[in-house]
Amino acid sequence: MKRAIDHFQSNMLRVKELSGIRGAITNIVVAPLDLSDILRAEFVLAVSAFDNFVHEVTRFGMLEIYESKRPTSDAYLRFQLPLVCVNQIRLDPTVTSLVDAEIQLKHSYLSFQMPDKVADAIRLVSDVKLWEEVSLKLGVSAQNAKEHLKLIVDRRNRIAHEADTSPVQTPPLYLYVRYPISETDVAEAIGFLEQVAQAIYDVIV
Repeated sequence: MKRAIDHFQSNMLRVKELSGIRGAITNIVVAPLDLSDILRAEFVLAVSAFDNFVHEVTRFGMLEIYESKRPTSDAYLRFQLPLVCVNQIRLDPTVTSLVDAEIQLKHSYLSFQMPDKVADAIRLVSDVKLWEEVSLKLGVSAQNAKEHLKLIVDRRNRIAHEADTSPVQTPPLYLYVRYPISETDVAEAIGFLEQVAQAIYDVIV
């Protein structure tokens, strides 16, 4: 499963490189230029990297269980495979590509961002009480950790699905006002997501 956390860290590095690009543009351009959408891109990509991490750590963990390299979880035993896949596995149980493909297919329709969805995914590879254990690593309450993640994901959704704007009625016009975003907002979100991802990895390996 180390590949999952390594890939996550690589993705987060790409997010942080956007900050460098933003800084370079700021130093080059003389006229006032609104670069806040680069901050919004950083925010969305950071959550995307976290979502991908949960997908990957779950996938690799399930494959390790299938290969008898880690203990089985209750949720793993309830994971359903189509009979065509089962028949192929009966012919050659060592072929993990079929199981891998089915995991990816079933999870391709899901997002693992909100705390409950993250916990559902991790149950497929571990029976650990995820947020209780993660909160201990973070030094906060489980409720606080989950609420913090929810706020980050809610902001990501507002950026991705609502253009980070709020409608304001000022008759006879109907205007949209963008929510403010700062470097501090982005840095805080990135830092928290990195801490949570590392904590998840630490409690399930």
